[in-house]
Amino acid sequence: MGSVPHAFLRFDALGKTYDEVHAVRDVSLDIARGEFVALVGASGSGKSTLLKCINRLVEPSSGRVLLDGQDVLDGPPAPLRRRIGYVFQGIGLFPHMRVAENITLTARLEGERLPDKRIAELLELVELDPAMAKRLPAELSGGQRQRVGVARALAGDSHLLLMDEPFGALDPITRGQLGERVRRLHDELDLTTVMVTHDMAEALLLATRVLVMDAGRIVADETPAALLAGEGGDIAQALVDVPRAQARQLAGIGK
Repeated sequence: MGSVPHAFLRFDALGKTYDEVHAVRDVSLDIARGEFVALVGASGSGKSTLLKCINRLVEPSSGRVLLDGQDVLDGPPAPLRRRIGYVFQGIGLFPHMRVAENITLTARLEGERLPDKRIAELLELVELDPAMAKRLPAELSGGQRQRVGVARALAGDSHLLLMDEPFGALDPITRGQLGERVRRLHDELDLTTVMVTHDMAEALLLATRVLVMDAGRIVADETPAALLAGEGGDIAQALVDVPRAQARQLAGIGK
């Protein structure tokens, strides 16, 4: 599935090296507009580094990332990041800023202002009461804070959404609900989404395409259905075996 015509997002022989450590090794692949791609792999496999090369939180050592045909290294990073929604692993809200201020932060840094109506619309998109705009992050639950993080990522009207372990700190029920909401937003807003997750079950349930990384390389590029059918190789199947084994154990409890 590596090459598609008129790719929205393209990795061209991308590499990232830290001293002698190759975090990403010669990754070449295309992502079409509208795909929901999950990046999975063991800790240290390079998935977060690859993701951050898209919005230049990490600068590649070799190769290129092309967004809509343009090298992301062309020009300053701020305008690029304005075009890309990014949901942080640790939510990343500023505790001294109210929800509205957190949502509008990127726009404010560029001298723009989001009207109150737009802030209310963004909160409603992530199923939060617009009245929460006046609250501080400490007054919200973990799930509500992460919903604010998603609202902030969508504030720039971007059609590319990057998520780095977005639900990892949430309880299972909240995690499932927010994952489902993000998947619906992906469809409703015509997004292209790239999500890093260590949870293969989450990847299989939410993504249209799963990329498995190992030692900085893409070792499998499959649909969820293909992975469940046994495709993708040993490393991918070892990851798929985890939710499979859990499902068997749960089924056994009821017998």
